Amino acid sequence: MKKISLFWFRRDLRLEDNTGLYYALQQEENVLPLFIFDQTILEKLEEKNDARVGFIHDQISKLKSQFEEKGSSLLVKVGKPLDIYRTLLEEYDIQAVYTNRDYEPYAKERDQSIEKLLRDQQIDFYSFKDQMIFEPGEILNGSGEFYKVFTPYSKVWLSEFKKQQIEPLSYFHWKNLYQTKGFGLPSLAEVGFEKSSIEIPPMWTDKDIIAHYDQNRNFPAKNGTSRLGIHLRFGTISIRQLALTAAKLNDTYLNELIWREFYMTILAFNPQVVDKAFKPAYDQIPWRNNEKEFEAWCQGKTGYPIVDAGMRELNATGYMHNRVRMIVASFLTKHLLIDWRWGEAYFAKKLLDFELASNNGGWQWAAGTGTDAQPYFRVFNPESQTEKFDKELKYIKKWIPELNSQDYPKPIVDHKFARQRAIDTYKEALNS
Repeated sequence: MKKISLFWFRRDLRLEDNTGLYYALQQEENVLPLFIFDQTILEKLEEKNDARVGFIHDQISKLKSQFEEKGSSLLVKVGKPLDIYRTLLEEYDIQAVYTNRDYEPYAKERDQSIEKLLRDQQIDFYSFKDQMIFEPGEILNGSGEFYKVFTPYSKVWLSEFKKQQIEPLSYFHWKNLYQTKGFGLPSLAEVGFEKSSIEIPPMWTDKDIIAHYDQNRNFPAKNGTSRLGIHLRFGTISIRQLALTAAKLNDTYLNELIWREFYMTILAFNPQVVDKAFKPAYDQIPWRNNEKEFEAWCQGKTGYPIVDAGMRELNATGYMHNRVRMIVASFLTKHLLIDWRWGEAYFAKKLLDFELASNNGGWQWAAGTGTDAQPYFRVFNPESQTEKFDKELKYIKKWIPELNSQDYPKPIVDHKFARQRAIDTYKEALNS
């Protein structure tokens, strides 16, 4: 058997500026690229036409073609990673495995089990920083601890970003790729999924959108955001290239990328936040959890137009404007007193750009339970939010054609009453 190294693709579905792939190709052994459709993750997806799986399948197909143009290919497997690695160890003389780090709790556990399997066979497992500019542990406060507040974190982040002069990897040395006539590609149906009608936003954005992001980002009727979330999530674009572009064009956009890393750091140091409040006292809140009201929220039938427009946009497109995400999350947790975990799980099911750390961070921010969250007594007023950000109702009318007709429901709850109920409920739980 010929000696090879493996490069394992995960959340880095591109050839350009891919750190782990770059270092794998510097070594002597021929590099065989690998992708695993991980059934541990896929089994949890309820909808078999999940657009994200179709998107990954399309990207894998493109990568495979790109490798085949270079005389190599991409080995694609479907199953549990540990089982697949056991099989690969019988089929190939593997010297080392290269990959890029993932910081989510399941990913860390998976990688530890694979690393142990390999090390038991005296095979090296190398992982690299690729999906973050500064990974957990790199930006720490004076006491050597992670930051719990965003503003001081962002200041240190920016200072380090300027100091370190981050650059994408420009040169790739392709001659060490494993030469093969090619491998088969499991169809989407063989992976257990079917095609979705939901459109994926393009992998590029007009630089004008980034340049004017601070002016336009809060208005959902405007084309004011980059829609690159899914590409960052699965690494079809490089965070380094995007951050460098943002640094030249718009500080507010760059700030959003820093928020992404802040929440990734919070999750890495506090894996318990996946199902518990960052502030433990907030786990005492007695959520009402009315299922009928939750269903009305999910379907965009609460009688609050800005909330309903957002939910309908999400259900139809897999996307929701960021300002509206805050409004609908605040409405669910404060107006309806429904557990933030219910809303977070619904977003996780529907959002194309679902990313555990940001989704969790955003929901806990809105519910007041998270790190550096809005205070519990701040309750968004959907009407004043509409007045500020969709005054002409362009966004609302796009998603609620029956607005002002008999078919549109009456408000599910009175704002003034719901606001006071939320404040009283939180206060009592926190003081008990």
